[in-house]
Amino acid sequence: MRRFNVTGLCVPEKHYMVDISGKLEKIMEMVDRGDYFTINRARQYGKTTTLLMLARALPEEYTCISLSFESMGDEGFATSATFCTAFMELVQEALQCASAEDEYCKAWFDPKVKDFLSLNRHITQLCKDRKIVLMIDEVDKTSNNQVFLHFLGMLRSKFLANQAGSGSTFHSVILAGVYDIRNIKLKMINEGAYTPTVTENKIYNSPWNIAANFKVDMSFNPAEITTMLVEYEADHKTGMDTPAIAEEIYTYTSGYPFLVSRICQCIDEDLDKDWTPHGVQEAIQTAILRENSTLLDDVTKNMENNKSLYDFLYNLLVIGKEYEFVYYNSDIELGARYGFLKANDRHKVRVANRIFEIHMYSYFVSKDSTSEKRIKGVLQDDVAGGGRFDMELCLRKFAEHYAEIFSERDAGFIEREGRLLFLSYLRPLINGQGFYHIESQFTDLRRMDIVVDFGSEQFIIELKLWKGEKEHEKAYEQLAGYMRSKNFKTGYLLTFDFRKGIEKEPYAKWVDYEGMRIFDVVVTASAT
Repeated sequence: MRRFNVTGLCVPEKHYMVDISGKLEKIMEMVDRGDYFTINRARQYGKTTTLLMLARALPEEYTCISLSFESMGDEGFATSATFCTAFMELVQEALQCASAEDEYCKAWFDPKVKDFLSLNRHITQLCKDRKIVLMIDEVDKTSNNQVFLHFLGMLRSKFLANQAGSGSTFHSVILAGVYDIRNIKLKMINEGAYTPTVTENKIYNSPWNIAANFKVDMSFNPAEITTMLVEYEADHKTGMDTPAIAEEIYTYTSGYPFLVSRICQCIDEDLDKDWTPHGVQEAIQTAILRENSTLLDDVTKNMENNKSLYDFLYNLLVIGKEYEFVYYNSDIELGARYGFLKANDRHKVRVANRIFEIHMYSYFVSKDSTSEKRIKGVLQDDVAGGGRFDMELCLRKFAEHYAEIFSERDAGFIEREGRLLFLSYLRPLINGQGFYHIESQFTDLRRMDIVVDFGSEQFIIELKLWKGEKEHEKAYEQLAGYMRSKNFKTGYLLTFDFRKGIEKEPYAKWVDYEGMRIFDVVVTASAT
């Protein structure tokens, strides 16, 4: 019986897998053209599995050599001689030399090849009259190594010579890793040979600037996720609505391969096959947000170790700043490389998926000192009992105790970051039984929609700044429009009023608006 897999390579005979034939067709077009390219995607994004499936899909006219530089270790990159030896041995292993009669396979190892000039000639001889596709996984494990850069330079010079009609070489080369190898820049001399040291004042060129752009979307769309669930359903007959569950999984993951598979694995193995939207949400809590996963650990570590990236994400999520998605911004480039950031349909920066967003908000809230304060007058049992959450009571208590909880904050801070203060208040009340996310397409300094999932319930809360009665009326209209899009009849409006020198009282009341009910809460106490 097959199972869902989130560790290492996925194999169709052993694991439930998304049908990626459409992606493979696009990659095959690049191979047929003879492109050299890099598949650079974030960790646990299915790169290794894609290479396996591509190797299986290659027609017989191609000879596939699939390697991983992870197995070479530091010794293989110590000198040109050790690299050439290790490379030839890996090629033989990839070709699976099963007998002495396999002359072509045997020919790949030549003990006289001890430098890149010899390896260059060796490859020329062995690529004659053959279409060889060279795939190398985990290339960025050694991307800062001089010997590896010599190797890239050699491949580049051979590619250019072949394009000019001089000499044979690999038909197509595919490098896979987290980093884009095209960004490695060193001074080039003598057809790809490199100087042994690098200094900042030199003019650099990329040893991999011959690479074609790789534009294939490696994430899974809902239709692709459905293909995996259909195979699972054929074996287990759970009665699930496969398209609906695929959409629910996609809503939280945006098709990030590891997250998709981990949710499915948890539902299958740990949640008694609860293939419902509630089961998906429980799997997110159980298998991703609560566990010590390598993926979310990487998110946290990269935020902690890079203050500039931390500040960028804080401004994006907490302050609500809007940024154009441009790669020459180093924070955006780094966030995209790690898989944190992507462009929305308006080419603005957004967090790559809802799970990352939930995790990042939780991280920012945990760093805020107010999240450690005890909320007077309200306990978790008051608002969260019997699997239900009393959002009305939660907001009433927040309004009542707002001033005493956040009295040390200046009004300017609260105006900028009132949402963080509210989330700091909300987080201990949810306490792992639910989670919240921000509807980022509406994120700006004046308006933000928070969606809280708790058990089978979902709440929409719009946060706004007080800008007058007319604007407050517009807030009803905006919230009602969003409620209609989600087919909700009840919504919550939380407004921060920072007017000075005006006698004002906080209030919390239900308002009937166009057949819907809106709980309208205005927080008026401002800090000094």
